[in-house]
Amino acid sequence: MKTIAHVSDIHFGRVIPDVAEGLLRSLAAMKPDLVVVSGDLTQRARNGQYRAAGAYLKRIPFRKIVVPGNHDVPLYDVTRRFLRPLARYHRYITDDMAPFYQDDEIAVLGINTARSLTFKNGRISLSQAELIRDRFSAVPDNVFKVLVTHHPFLPPPGKKRMPLVGRAETVLRMVESCRLDLLLSGHFHMSYAGGSHSVYRSLARSVLVVQAGTATSSRIRKEANAFNQILIDPARVTLKVNNWNGGGFGVERIEHYTYNSQGGWDLPAVGFVAGPDGALDRKEPGR
Repeated sequence: MKTIAHVSDIHFGRVIPDVAEGLLRSLAAMKPDLVVVSGDLTQRARNGQYRAAGAYLKRIPFRKIVVPGNHDVPLYDVTRRFLRPLARYHRYITDDMAPFYQDDEIAVLGINTARSLTFKNGRISLSQAELIRDRFSAVPDNVFKVLVTHHPFLPPPGKKRMPLVGRAETVLRMVESCRLDLLLSGHFHMSYAGGSHSVYRSLARSVLVVQAGTATSSRIRKEANAFNQILIDPARVTLKVNNWNGGGFGVERIEHYTYNSQGGWDLPAVGFVAGPDGALDRKEPGR
């Protein structure tokens, strides 16, 4: 069994110091095999914010997969936004825009979905989709395959009109042959999970989708600061959502997801299906 700590939307520039220190304590106690940071490291992509975010990430003494988010592209510095949108990310965080980790049980790939032409939405390019397919196709099918992006593939419960990552269904179709298992994202500052079949019903194989809230920032949206602990067995995933309780992080809920013989995930929660007009309607899984 492998443990992934899924952290997102730390937003240096709006970080809560006590919560940030609490997260470090929780990660130290958890000792995950891998820490995934799914974007929005800064609030406005400024030098000082990037410097602080980079220093903070160095204090996490575990293997890491890090991707940028839309807040990591300068908003008001138009020249930098279009000519060198992630120059500070490269300077303070990493030059690797497709970070990859693999061992005998899991393979994890990070992809940048932030774009200069949009203020908050993101997308995956066709060349990135080909990279995803090629990288995971080289990984044996008995290894659990995880893709990390900032922008989500699945809407939050009750928020069916919120925009998803661009080219989501096209990308999932392109990478079906590589047997992707899990998608990790952030962006909405909400913790939830579900199966890709709840939206993309034409796919032959369902992919489990897990979203993380904002781990350390004051930009909460009616939810406490949170991060995910994900325990992975080949056909079973246990999700533990850890919420800030004022003095530390504690497990707020535990969900179990099991891959079944019909090519989908047995889900413990309400999902969504696409209606004839493209809207997403609530439906109990399995009905």
